[in-house]
Amino acid sequence: MNLVKKIYCRTFQLGLRIALPFLPYRKPTVVNHISALPPILERSACSRVLVVTDAGICRLGLIRSLEQELSGHGISCFVYDRTVANPTTANVAEAVDLYRKNRCGAIIGFGGGSSIDCAKAVGAKIAKPKQSLSQMKGILKIHKKTPLLIAIPTTAGTGSETTLAAVITDAETRHKYAINDFPLIPDYAVLDPAVTVSLPPSITATTGMDALTHAVEAYIGNSTTRETRGYARKAVALIFENLDAACQNGSDLTARRNMLKASFYAGCAFTKSYVGYVHAVAHSLGGEYNVPHGLANAVLLPFVLEAYGPSVYKKLHRLAVTAKLASPDTPEETAARRFIQAIQEMKQRHGIGDVIPELKKEDIPKLSRYADREANPLYPVPVLMNTKELEQFYDRILAMPEGKDAAL
Repeated sequence: MNLVKKIYCRTFQLGLRIALPFLPYRKPTVVNHISALPPILERSACSRVLVVTDAGICRLGLIRSLEQELSGHGISCFVYDRTVANPTTANVAEAVDLYRKNRCGAIIGFGGGSSIDCAKAVGAKIAKPKQSLSQMKGILKIHKKTPLLIAIPTTAGTGSETTLAAVITDAETRHKYAINDFPLIPDYAVLDPAVTVSLPPSITATTGMDALTHAVEAYIGNSTTRETRGYARKAVALIFENLDAACQNGSDLTARRNMLKASFYAGCAFTKSYVGYVHAVAHSLGGEYNVPHGLANAVLLPFVLEAYGPSVYKKLHRLAVTAKLASPDTPEETAARRFIQAIQEMKQRHGIGDVIPELKKEDIPKLSRYADREANPLYPVPVLMNTKELEQFYDRILAMPEGKDAAL
């Protein structure tokens, strides 16, 4: 990256860091079971609710207990179940129509990050009906209060239940972008492990590594606070202690609850301290090929950490100690490399590869431009990289053509 752009990026990031203590960040109120929701809705005089979810959640019957809880208290529940893995502007438009048609007064995002992000974007459109979602992309574009928003995560990874971001894909161009503003932070987050037990091991693993990516990128960035560093370390410790158990035994409610806590803590960390190039590259892959976000993050994380080099050794040493992979007196580089290797081994244990099969070589320049536009100047990464430098990560995860020796 040239010097002028570097100065611009770091100046922009410094401004945000200085403003951080004065911005109206808040945490959602945490409840531990869906049975707590009817009184919350009754206090808000809300008798008609839109639930934003996806078809898979409905097929598994996970939403049934929520519908029973609400109907038992005379609360009508209208379900939008067409959210896709990377929610689109079309999904949001359809859900907004359902909300208005049924005169709803609150929104519940029930599912993974896609459903919760879609629910947030619905809230944004209700608050600002005359603006398109693309006009809201970036930071602080909403300004208005959204309807009561409740998040019920069924995966322990995205942290969307605690963040101010909604990531949306344009249905026509496939460009993926984030809308960031404080009204999008859910009012309540329901961390109920019972709704996560049906999650298959593969999704448990990729969403868990999504949470790990949030925690690590927030921790190694240049815009941390004592609070966000503490949240990130808590998340890393819980993930290393519980992810394998949650994958091996989906009914282990202790492991499931701890993974939900880890995801929540990681969300609290990155909503203030932001993420980095892992996310920027992963978002471009999700927008172009619909690659699940957690999978893309898991594949990329160790490669991006390696590329940052010595600039992150000190911080990765601390995370290695937190994860019980090293002691405080282990040399920084040794501990950092041990931490990166542990992530690579975590991938291997859970069947996560090193390539994204959908990625096409001819798309790399375009995708790299998308990642550059998302990350720079917003993300306070340890090492700044331009479009050309970001191409190394796409090259690293590009599947070799058949008949080619991967060692060549």
